[in-house]
Amino acid sequence: MTGLPEAFLNAPIAHRGYHSPGRPENSRAAFEAAIAAGYGIELDLQLSADGQAMVFHDYLLDRLTGATGPVVENSAAALGAIQLTGGDEGIPTLTEVLDLVAGRAPLLIELKDQDGALGPDIGALERATARALSDYQGPVALMSFNPHAVAQLAELCPDIPRGLVTDPFLAEDWDGVPDTRRSELRDIPDYLRVGACFISHNVTDLGAPAVAARKAAGAMVLCWTVRSPEIEARARKIADNVTFEGYAAVLP
Repeated sequence: MTGLPEAFLNAPIAHRGYHSPGRPENSRAAFEAAIAAGYGIELDLQLSADGQAMVFHDYLLDRLTGATGPVVENSAAALGAIQLTGGDEGIPTLTEVLDLVAGRAPLLIELKDQDGALGPDIGALERATARALSDYQGPVALMSFNPHAVAQLAELCPDIPRGLVTDPFLAEDWDGVPDTRRSELRDIPDYLRVGACFISHNVTDLGAPAVAARKAAGAMVLCWTVRSPEIEARARKIADNVTFEGYAAVLP
């Protein structure tokens, strides 16, 4: 298994790009701003109706655009024509973002769960992601809350570092995921099975025994989402790097 490159541990990682008013999250403008500031970039992927990996966080268009409904019911071309609220650009494909970044910053890419309950009904987004990354030369790492997605990425692109996004998996945060599944995932049991080399854990839960156990066994620990210098200082007592938003994280 390829380890997490040093690039992901040097500079703080901008959550959904270095976004702010006028630079929407997961936009080209936010990614360019992160590059200019010297930060790494975290971004999210959803699937289009025609099987392309789209750089967008939510399952629904409502919060981040003037449109409504599920992302997955729209083609990549249609999504590209939907303007992000607070900016002047549409929703980009992963391929477009890779062409834009072109190795200038490390890319930490999260595949959003397509099963709905963190189960095995996945595949199309993972294949689309692997296709887009097939000839990309810059530093990149892949991750997902869904271990089934990470396991498939191990088959599709074994040379790209991968990790698990982890969480206390509280019921109020995971509507639709059965209690038994949430309880199981809380202990990070799939880390070795999926060939992960890092976790990215909820910053509010970094003191969890499961995090300590994985760190003691050699896992690199990232965390999300840090929103102040004070929280960052506490997080860095455990985490090897932070994913941040809402302030200017200090470069090393």
